Amino acid sequence: MAGSPPGGGRPLIITEDPLLLDDLLRLCAAAGAEPHVHHAVPGQSGAGAEEDGGLAGSGAAGAVAASGGSAGGVGWEAAPLVLVGDDAARRVRGAPRRDGVFLVGRDLDDPLVWQRALEIGAEEVLRLPDAESLLVDRIADVVEGAGRPALAVGVIGGSGGAGASTLACALAVRAARAGERTILIDGDPLGGGMDVLLGGESAEGLRWPDFAGSRGRVGAGALEESLPELHALRVLSWDRGDRVVVPPAAMRSVVAAARRRGGVVVVDLPRRVDEAVAEVLAQLDLVLMVVPGELRAVAAAGRVAAGVRMVARDVRVVVRGRCPGGLDAEAVAGLLGAPLAGEVPVELGLPGRVAEGEPPGAQGRGALARFCDGFWQRALGSAQGVPA
Repeated sequence: MAGSPPGGGRPLIITEDPLLLDDLLRLCAAAGAEPHVHHAVPGQSGAGAEEDGGLAGSGAAGAVAASGGSAGGVGWEAAPLVLVGDDAARRVRGAPRRDGVFLVGRDLDDPLVWQRALEIGAEEVLRLPDAESLLVDRIADVVEGAGRPALAVGVIGGSGGAGASTLACALAVRAARAGERTILIDGDPLGGGMDVLLGGESAEGLRWPDFAGSRGRVGAGALEESLPELHALRVLSWDRGDRVVVPPAAMRSVVAAARRRGGVVVVDLPRRVDEAVAEVLAQLDLVLMVVPGELRAVAAAGRVAAGVRMVARDVRVVVRGRCPGGLDAEAVAGLLGAPLAGEVPVELGLPGRVAEGEPPGAQGRGALARFCDGFWQRALGSAQGVPA
């Protein structure tokens, strides 16, 4: 169901069971969906909810039937998702086979349920209440038009002062300027704030502490719209308060929501891998470790890399500068046992420009911007099946 779903992102519910319909309407509301409701396959005799008063008088189900909004407007084949109540399985047997059909009920001990699912071509049998979380996710994917997830890249310093936050900010700025939907996530509560690097510490929008209580699924669209927009990208940073801890479950939910919007997600990571950071690392496609070309920095980076590799699937080295003793980028990557993603020369004048309000990467002709542009060309091309 990639791309914009047909049927306006509204699932189709087929059931005559008032209690089941109440449950399904509640779950649709939790996912931000307004469903169409029918008693049988739309177009068949007696299919419209308005043609049968059997749903009226039961809480949410009665309200939908009375509103007249439950019938018409979407057909069996046009709906992005079809939820067939177990009571209605026999009435949809003759419907054309299609993807995205689920048989939903409550009886966990019914031995014939899989036979009915097979007869209607259902992808899966969902039993409530056990499958409520899964069903909300399925419905929300339809509402959000779930397609290709974002390419998620983490940036971490191999040693103190390596310039990881600067690189993370520049990567996000260059991706946004290239037209990619971009979210920059500040995963380091002690890093000073990515919104500060972007010159937007006073910009309106939510910060990490506002999401500390998040559980389960976070709406991707709502997340994006709630964040400050700076330099054509959205940024999730920390406020100036004392709170520096976000529970691992909240970290997991927020990063997952950011990825569902597609485009690019860049995460600035702290050097210490705790449980919350591990939740983020598990969702990243690639981690760039920034390492100055100095022996002490390489030694420190080895310890950081050991922790990151326990969770991350792909770790690569970005070498910043060069050791006076002749330690080049290939040698640094070799000592760390990781592929080399590239080398970023020290860019003269960058700290002064950042202090004046110009974010890293804004200078398209600078060494940092050139590295980022080349990185995205390779990474995005590889993600789309083009050799990097």
